[in-house]
Amino acid sequence: MVPREELLVGDTLRIGYEDQKGHALIRVKKSVPRNGKFYLSLPAKKGPAKGTAVFLTDRREKALDQMIAGLEKELAQLPSVNIGASNFSLKLPRPKHRRGPSVRVDVYRFLKGGRRSASVGFWLSDANLKVLKRGAARNTWCWLPPVVWPQSEDAVISLVATARQKGCRQFVLNAPWQTAFFGRPKALVLWAGPFCNAASHLALQSLAEMGFNGAFLSPELGRRDYLEMPARSPIPLGMVISGHWPLCVSRIVADDVKTGKAFTSPRGEQGWTARYENDYWTFANWQLDLQSKIKGLEKAGYKQFVHLVEPLPRGVKLKKRPGKWNWGIDLK
Repeated sequence: MVPREELLVGDTLRIGYEDQKGHALIRVKKSVPRNGKFYLSLPAKKGPAKGTAVFLTDRREKALDQMIAGLEKELAQLPSVNIGASNFSLKLPRPKHRRGPSVRVDVYRFLKGGRRSASVGFWLSDANLKVLKRGAARNTWCWLPPVVWPQSEDAVISLVATARQKGCRQFVLNAPWQTAFFGRPKALVLWAGPFCNAASHLALQSLAEMGFNGAFLSPELGRRDYLEMPARSPIPLGMVISGHWPLCVSRIVADDVKTGKAFTSPRGEQGWTARYENDYWTFANWQLDLQSKIKGLEKAGYKQFVHLVEPLPRGVKLKKRPGKWNWGIDLK
């Protein structure tokens, strides 16, 4: 093996992935310079295939060990401090109960013409804003992306300005800091999206203090968490009730992954990856589906239920699964 980086004594290398033939963890016993030769002592029958990736997973350089030892000596010389019992008292936010029916919003990746009976949402993009009719914009929900890279900020600022010029007044922000795109949002309705991962009453209080008018809870919660949260929420709540929730949103993708086409994992699970702007979204070939729980969730106090409409590439066949996600798993 020819390492691209210098290897030091004590380094830990991981050969391949856990589900690959020849996977192993190896401790480096002798320093190897960059582009030198490192000899693997693995059984031939169980050895990795040619081209298997090798990862440096742990490094403890001698200089680092010396620094840690020096800090430990300094710590030993400090006088001991007696810390008394904490007097912290948790204060949950005051709930604000709001009457009125809940609404369902279908959020489209790509808008198309025609009228729809359900409320409509769409992902912010130049293509969708071109299709959006000025008269219908006021009643739509414009969803911002979960990740905005520095090089893309100016483009997003321009898109937000265009959306507002067309009449959009309701926005879903998928990172709390995205409020910076709106300045003082007079006459606007801003909701914190599900990618904000709000999962506690204190998080909801923080979002309320930031000026959010409502929030979608994290899709990672379980049944008890979902049913308990509205009772003490300071702002109206919503949740993703069905559709394709991404397994991953990343700036990079594996070299052998082709966007818009099905792939199969080593365990036989199928999915696909799509590129939207600067990010790669990976989806499973089954949907989240909690629609059978809507009555109970409405009773608990939810005001908005979202269905994510994601285009299905050719060759991808949906698998019939319950789609309950973590509904049956209590995280507390």
